[in-house]
Amino acid sequence: MIVVTFFTHHSAQMTHKMLKNVGIDAKMAPVPRSLSSSCGSCVFAQCDSISEELLDEDFEAVYSFDGNNYIKIISNE
Repeated sequence: MIVVTFFTHHSAQMTHKMLKNVGIDAKMAPVPRSLSSSCGSCVFAQCDSISEELLDEDFEAVYSFDGNNYIKIISNE
């Protein structure tokens, strides 16, 4: 599973829509407490990796989640 955090709620909405449009199972949710986020919204995507072309330009970070740990795999700071 992939978790994407964002600087703005609008970016979370746009990425969620893009992922759904290409057939990736995705849902918006509050950011887990163990992760930092500027807007408080994140997108959980049921995939092993994600292309940056599918992310709104205002994403904060992308994490891999194995059920226990979050591992930052892309940063946009």
